[in-house]
Amino acid sequence: MQPSQPSKPSSRASLAPLVAACVLALALVVTSSAVVALVRSPQGTAGAGAGDTATAARHWVNTWSAMPQLTEAHNMPPAPFTGDRAVLVDTTLRQTVRVTTGGDRVRLRFSNAFGGTALPLTAVTVALPKGGQAGVGAIEPGTTRTVTFGGRDATTVPIGAQVVSDPLDFTVRPGSNLTVTTYLAEGQASLALTSHPGSRTTSYLQHGDRTRDEDLPDATPTNHWYLLSDVEVLSRPATTAVALLGDSLTDGRGSTTNGNNRWPDQLFDRLQQKPATRGIAVVNQAAGGNRVLNDGLGPNALARLDRDILAHSAVEQLIVFEGINDIGTAEATPAAQQRVTADLVAAYDQIIVRAHAQGIRVYGATLLPFDGNTLYDDADGHREDARQAVNNWIRTSGRFDAVLDFDRAVRDPQNPSRLQPTLHDGDWLHLNPEGYRVLADVVPSRLLQRR
Repeated sequence: MQPSQPSKPSSRASLAPLVAACVLALALVVTSSAVVALVRSPQGTAGAGAGDTATAARHWVNTWSAMPQLTEAHNMPPAPFTGDRAVLVDTTLRQTVRVTTGGDRVRLRFSNAFGGTALPLTAVTVALPKGGQAGVGAIEPGTTRTVTFGGRDATTVPIGAQVVSDPLDFTVRPGSNLTVTTYLAEGQASLALTSHPGSRTTSYLQHGDRTRDEDLPDATPTNHWYLLSDVEVLSRPATTAVALLGDSLTDGRGSTTNGNNRWPDQLFDRLQQKPATRGIAVVNQAAGGNRVLNDGLGPNALARLDRDILAHSAVEQLIVFEGINDIGTAEATPAAQQRVTADLVAAYDQIIVRAHAQGIRVYGATLLPFDGNTLYDDADGHREDARQAVNNWIRTSGRFDAVLDFDRAVRDPQNPSRLQPTLHDGDWLHLNPEGYRVLADVVPSRLLQRR
């Protein structure tokens, strides 16, 4: 029996594979587009409509920061806000911070990095300070806005963690001050408290929920920041941040309380003068007494690099200006100073490698003279020898993407192991506001422009 001849396929049947292939290709294109959209728009939320396109094209930029530290006994909130077993119970804390780059949407970060217990925040508001000033307890009427966390007014920060607020429509101008007011009904049931003591800015404490009060005339002032660690703004794609890894010279010891004239502040002011650098945020991650190699006031720089630099929003450049406390606290012997020199060089190299892995350019700043300082100067000059050796490596190794010669800018030409007499605050180690202006002027604005 002859097998039957297959019938001639119809034209519709012959088109079926082609149609299927087209449908598959279209699906792949749509899927790929969705994946690209998710990658490029991490702020996107489910249900975002066409009106959110402009928001999705922007990104979060860290505009203010304070390095979290464990609060020492003498930096705890003043009486009666520190008890025997708890702190800030039934307390309103009002703080002002100076943002760098501006935006019309903000979010806050609170840190419980060193808290001994969970940190319950009962209510948080933001507002504009009275007259736009730093360190004032009053706010501009009608500017108060409630900050939420997952849609709720209250939140609890676990031990060792941080919490990020919901985005809030609130406009801040570049270089302006922002008031953040926090109420803690229960306080923190521990005397281990996260803060940034070297705020150079006055904060205010008062019992009761005063988060919406326009003034706190009966509040207790204190020159420290507590709990608040970051402010971010939603900004255009071209906006970036330069982070500063440092100690008290970058934290601003010797600057004016409520004056915002640390060298990072004055650097930002200068960047604002040129259109090409107006979109650069300055993130100050420094603390007095901090060291590169060993814990001091706060974790050592190698330990905190990920938390304080690499994890921050939009950081593309890093200035490393730290190491003098390592030299100054090491024994003043040839062997000890040779060891700390070698260890600092190795640490700088580690910082460079880790930052480069995240696409961050790293600039090294030379260490300043301290001859005449009663704590660090030694009669035999072993620490000065170490400082010179470290600075020589910073200048000549070629490992940094650029070198900022702070030492050359502020040293006494007639006595290079000392600061210029008119630039320090009296201790031959820290600078005054004019000295900090000189440091800020060393940083070329073109160096910080996006490439």
